[in-house]
Amino acid sequence: MQTTLHVKDTTANKNAAHSLNTKEAILRAKDLCKTFSNESIQQHVLKNLNLEIRKGDFTVIMGDSGAGKSTLLYALSGMDRPSLGSITYGSEEISKYSNDKLALFRRNHCGFVFQQNYLNDTMSVLDNIMVSGLLKHKNRKELAEKAKKLLSSVGLDEKSYGKFPNQLSGGEQQRVALVRSVINDPEVLFADEPTGALNSQNTTAVLDVLSEMNKRGQSIVMVTHTVAAAERGNRILYLRDGVICDEIELAPYNGPDQQRHSTVRAFLSNMGW
Repeated sequence: MQTTLHVKDTTANKNAAHSLNTKEAILRAKDLCKTFSNESIQQHVLKNLNLEIRKGDFTVIMGDSGAGKSTLLYALSGMDRPSLGSITYGSEEISKYSNDKLALFRRNHCGFVFQQNYLNDTMSVLDNIMVSGLLKHKNRKELAEKAKKLLSSVGLDEKSYGKFPNQLSGGEQQRVALVRSVINDPEVLFADEPTGALNSQNTTAVLDVLSEMNKRGQSIVMVTHTVAAAERGNRILYLRDGVICDEIELAPYNGPDQQRHSTVRAFLSNMGW
């Protein structure tokens, strides 16, 4: 597979929007700042950051510890508010929403998966998904069929539906969490270190699911610290001290590829990673 590489000129891009092709932008961050205060100490985590998240992209966010990766993810998804600047979804500035309206936005437009799966151990696999889906869907029968179809698509058969999460492997649990995250058909799936607690075999299985979701058109924004996960993206952003210092564009992921691996490695090495 021929891997295409686009490395941005970064001489003056800290305050410039990062949009490299003609795909529709579904989320925009403008002059985004996030500051945390602790008594007399202020920590500026995001600094006048500008970014567009495009429909259909698998966007990967990387950077050193403390660079602001998760903070950016939470701000984009409406899980946290910026200190300054704006976040726009379509034509709506969601950073101005009330807490109730922001919660409704997350329910209707966003999916979330984290390093910990946060499944309810007292509920079956199917019920873990249903309880999330019923927030939006009212027809239980149709929702159950949809959940079963999604579980099948990630390699979990009907034998798993009635099991409890602690009866599954770590990788299987994370696949259930992925199904739960997309049961409401989110425009954007936000993933914060989704393979961070998994072994290499389960990591590959979960990344394969994410790649397949993206092939079917799911927009994904993922924070990661591993090269293997970063290679799944077609766009990799590198954060340093609260700003996007560089990014690369790749062809859509189509299986293991040495050239792609070398390209990502070279980019990260250039970033001092």
